[in-house]
Amino acid sequence: MFEVMKEETIVDPHSEHIEKVAFILKTVAHPLRLSVVDLLGRNEKLSVNEICEQLQTEQSLTSHHLNIMKMNGIITGKREGKNVYYQLKEKDVLKVINCLENCECNFQ
Repeated sequence: MFEVMKEETIVDPHSEHIEKVAFILKTVAHPLRLSVVDLLGRNEKLSVNEICEQLQTEQSLTSHHLNIMKMNGIITGKREGKNVYYQLKEKDVLKVINCLENCECNFQ
């Protein structure tokens, strides 16, 4: 299970996967970002205006959170005319969120 390296350092072979999951969780750890990920998981692409309309949020706040997720590689943005359309790039984020939603933990 664990690989022992020189100098008695123990390396978890799953640490890269755990780091990826932790990075995803840190990036989407905000209700608005989770809502955007959910929307993009159900739609191929959406503009910031469409996201704002569906979530009933302000454009400046939504754009701020979209930029954070874009910089961290969770979503992509592609300009089409005057609009930028966002898509979910990191599909594993849906798996992580689905896992948390379906666990039998008591979050009270």
